[in-house]
Amino acid sequence: MVKTEEIKFHTDGPGDIVDMTAEIEQAVKKSGISSGTVTVFAPGSTTGVTSIEYEPGLLKDVPELMEKLVPSNRPYHHDETWHDGNGFSHLRSAMVGSDMTVPFVSGKLMLGTWQQIVFLEFDNRPRDRRVILQIMGE
Repeated sequence: MVKTEEIKFHTDGPGDIVDMTAEIEQAVKKSGISSGTVTVFAPGSTTGVTSIEYEPGLLKDVPELMEKLVPSNRPYHHDETWHDGNGFSHLRSAMVGSDMTVPFVSGKLMLGTWQQIVFLEFDNRPRDRRVILQIMGE
């Protein structure tokens, strides 16, 4: 069986990290599928989906790491093409990826004790976003 759900939200711009764990757990339970996998996919080329411990230190560390790895204050070839100033956003998205798959058993996500599923906003402005959940199993 396969069920598809969507989570919609607004971000505050680059560096915003949204904890989606509770909404994903709720969608899995609502699906009626007991055991399987849920794929979490963020459409867009300036987004990221990953897991972290959603705590204040990491909410600062992750954007700081991204800035060190792919600085926002330098020119990128993408910016020469589109003049939108978000070349860094696309590169960060390419590094992190825009999806992840998590198993669940008896309707419970098999996450670690301190592990949450998060959406990372890499674009250079606030955005309305959506995440697609594909819930598969029996």
